[in-house]
Amino acid sequence: MLTEALAGRLAQIALGHVEREYPNRLDHVLNGPRDLAGPRELHPIFFGSFDWHSCVHAYWMLARVLRLYPGLPEADRIRGLFTASLTEEKVGVELSYLARPLSGTFERPYGWAWLLKLAVELARHTDVEGRTWSAMLQPLARTFASRFRDYLPRANYPIRSGAHSNTAFAIGFALDYAETHSDDELVASVKQTARRWYLGDVDCQAWEPSGEDFLSACLTEAACMQRVLPPDEFVDWLGRFLPRLGRREPRTLFTPALVADRTDGRLAHLDGLNLSRAWCWNRLAAALPESDPRKAFMQRAAVNHRAASLPHLADHYMGEHWLATFAVLALEEVDSAQDSLVG
Repeated sequence: MLTEALAGRLAQIALGHVEREYPNRLDHVLNGPRDLAGPRELHPIFFGSFDWHSCVHAYWMLARVLRLYPGLPEADRIRGLFTASLTEEKVGVELSYLARPLSGTFERPYGWAWLLKLAVELARHTDVEGRTWSAMLQPLARTFASRFRDYLPRANYPIRSGAHSNTAFAIGFALDYAETHSDDELVASVKQTARRWYLGDVDCQAWEPSGEDFLSACLTEAACMQRVLPPDEFVDWLGRFLPRLGRREPRTLFTPALVADRTDGRLAHLDGLNLSRAWCWNRLAAALPESDPRKAFMQRAAVNHRAASLPHLADHYMGEHWLATFAVLALEEVDSAQDSLVG
């Protein structure tokens, strides 16, 4: 469980890198020599944490632990960060970046999804500060929601990778934003797209992990469909998608990944795979009836995957700059009757 003490330790990790400008990996198209600029100038809010999307989801993690545990010793630092960062001027610069030529696919779809997830979390803050932060972020959130609405009808095929381009992971977050903010057009688009992409999938072979995965293509798809389908329809779909789940097959889904070198940023992705699998297993288990024998298998798999990677969140900066976020996902308590996939 995510205790207050653990939440504080995770917050300390994020506060140590969310404003660390270098090293930095930019997703940046140069349209001319004037576009040569450093991370802080290009992205005055999300310039830290090695890359833009990791910085966004570090903000999400900090916002979440602050809401869950407002008395954290780190709370004042978090509040100060948000108040200094989420300003009209800085949001304006981030918006201007998105309006540049050839920036239409910037951070699609992973960064888009995390920005919307941050917007959802800030909308759940009920104090005056939280409402101010939420209002400041809304122009960015509306821009990415619009990009999802434009992109999904044009995306003939899903992207089933175990990394940033995975579409099932992204549209689950987009759906949560759309429902929270009453964006009925985006709700309908996500649900129609998920059915078009994934409803006919059967007997998932789960040829994973690949060497650099941080998402399970199989389990992330299942978790997405759990959000999209009514409960009875989802249980039927899951039986077709993973027909041997009751025998704990495919075995690879129940086996935590091994990380050979945590100083290698790509190989360190596998710690994220373990944590994101734990998150998915928890979500899927919560969707099943108490009498379903698969439920216990899933819950045990979540425990095993968490245990494999929680001790390694800050072993090296290549994992430290992002893994605490995935730890928070993996440690979520799930109430299937009340909580959404990305609650």
